[in-house]
Amino acid sequence: MITIRKAIPADAPPIIDFQLKMAWETEKITLNPQTVKKGVNAVFSDPGKGEYYVAEADRKIVASLLITYEWSDWRNRNVWWFQSVYVLPEFRRQGIFRKMYAFIRSKAEKQGVAGLRLYVETGNSRAKKTYEALGMHSGHYSFYEWMRE
Repeated sequence: MITIRKAIPADAPPIIDFQLKMAWETEKITLNPQTVKKGVNAVFSDPGKGEYYVAEADRKIVASLLITYEWSDWRNRNVWWFQSVYVLPEFRRQGIFRKMYAFIRSKAEKQGVAGLRLYVETGNSRAKKTYEALGMHSGHYSFYEWMRE
């Protein structure tokens, strides 16, 4: 059975591990583990940065995601962004992200959040199909960025 819950600071080690794995899987980037550790723990230290959620199977964390906040002056409400979504490979294609999405969406609706957003690597067609099956759409924006190494 899969359970979804808000993460606690003791959950940081698997979340850190997931972020290191995801960077390699998606972009072939080797992140600095100490930087990621500080980044994950910063979220637990400052709830204004976001909230982590985890999925557990038999009390083992098998997936995590981060929700961050974007203020929408058009809507006078927050938009929540899904970030850092990771599911262990052996637990993929079992509906875990679907359950996490439903959990977050329900919470967002109760709190009057304007909407949910995420970004996805352009070549990740499997993820795109998953998000579309949940009723999400790509919208009318393209994503641009400037990032430091």
